[in-house]
Amino acid sequence: MELKNKKVLVVGLAKTGVACARFLASKGARVTVTDMRSESALTVQLAELAAYDITSQLERHDEATFLTSDLIVVSPGVPMDLPQLVAAHRTGREIISEIELAARFIDAPLAAITGTNGKTTTTTILGAIFKHNGYHTFVGGNIGNPLIELAESHEIYDQVVAEISSFQLEWITSFRPTVAALLNLSEDHLDRYPDYQAYINAKLRIFENQTEDDFAVVNRDDPLVWQHAQNLKAALFPFSRKIELEEGIFCTDGVITYRHDGHEECFPTAAIRLQGVHNLENIMAAVACALLLGCRPDETFETILCFEALHHRMEFVREVNGVGYYEDSKATNVGSVEKALESFTDITLIAGGKDKGGAYAPLAPLIKERVRHLVLIGEAAERMDMELGTLTDTRRAVTLEDAVSISAEITASGGTVLMSPACSSFDMFRDYEERAQRFIAAVKAL
Repeated sequence: MELKNKKVLVVGLAKTGVACARFLASKGARVTVTDMRSESALTVQLAELAAYDITSQLERHDEATFLTSDLIVVSPGVPMDLPQLVAAHRTGREIISEIELAARFIDAPLAAITGTNGKTTTTTILGAIFKHNGYHTFVGGNIGNPLIELAESHEIYDQVVAEISSFQLEWITSFRPTVAALLNLSEDHLDRYPDYQAYINAKLRIFENQTEDDFAVVNRDDPLVWQHAQNLKAALFPFSRKIELEEGIFCTDGVITYRHDGHEECFPTAAIRLQGVHNLENIMAAVACALLLGCRPDETFETILCFEALHHRMEFVREVNGVGYYEDSKATNVGSVEKALESFTDITLIAGGKDKGGAYAPLAPLIKERVRHLVLIGEAAERMDMELGTLTDTRRAVTLEDAVSISAEITASGGTVLMSPACSSFDMFRDYEERAQRFIAAVKAL
């Protein structure tokens, strides 16, 4: 891709946008960056670009700049229906995402992981497996470093592992992973997409440019995933924790079995530290990607045995008076909370936050069966109460600290207090990490 002297517009100056602007400028492009925030709000970002000849258009998006650019690179946080993008698209401007730009400059095999839940854990496990197998590995994308930083570094990598969000897939044209994994699908980001199908369609684009030489690792147990996987061009490689597969990876009777081209590998699960049914799925997806891309089974299984939970995903905080407290702040949608509830019984569930537009009804069976008390917080509390409040003993709390205090009073010894919100954090906190830290502090103060 020739960038020298091209007029390129970078839309959005978060971490990804800054990295794109830097890369494009280093390739000789004439770069303009645009962001609705002010210069004072972007001090850090602009300082990172100070060494380059880059034009800034702040506190506005100038349509004329969009319409006269040779190439527009869109940051993941920028919605597709931005009027200036719509106008540029209509006039045939080339519009791409950061992962599309990066992929054009990356030669190593790419394993790309998407899904509503489990992306970060699966990506991190897969990166650790590759490294333990001796591969020089880049891990990034939607976590850690943007993919474009790999292209910028000029380093030679053996393997690339990328967590990919639906937002990043919106403007791809040739992005083609050697192995692409779709972990699951449940309602999410309906504050961004017109409907659930539009969100699903964005996710499915991860397979769009694959050929029969590539692999699609898909969740056989997720009806939506399996339905949409039937028409893919790539070789299907399913994973399941419910059924035995002739080709794929599955778990029965405490053993993970990998079968491919008549070859079989078995891994007992008893000594695996990473707990929870959702993590069994994440592990199988990561193992499938690793073995399909040439990793050795022994080193792969060693990595799995040593791997522990990531922060803010079903993380054990402490036990008080016989009650275990778990923090699952990263569970910002219903599908993630379902997996968490499947992992415990006799639960006091702390949920709520900023509503993302999806239905809470899918939680009903598990709440009836496993949740003894429901403590609701945040903007979504009223709607959650209407949809779920009659299913179990339900309380309202003004603050997260208040919710922890109420939970401590009402949960009997042997029970579990689980903070798994099913909502984003932005109504009460800076982000899900601040929400997690506040929960941990409140539990430690009991």
